[in-house]
Amino acid sequence: MKRYLILIAAAVLLTSNVSAQCAMCRSTLENNYSSGNPGIGAGMNTGILYLLSMPYLAVLIIGYLWYKSSQNVQKLSQRGAEH
Repeated sequence: MKRYLILIAAAVLLTSNVSAQCAMCRSTLENNYSSGNPGIGAGMNTGILYLLSMPYLAVLIIGYLWYKSSQNVQKLSQRGAEH
């Protein structure tokens, strides 16, 4: 099972187009840069990183809660087996 997950992850990483960009964002940044306002690019990068981090954060929180829940179930089942 672990081998299949690694193969799927490798296939996704190798077939994804890393250079893809939002056409509207790119044109906005190019227009602002050509008019002498390069500062908006830093804000766009911060926003992109913020949007990128949210799904990972959600998965981490759900994984942590799942782990804690499974630990509580194991403790309860061990206490029930002792009595």
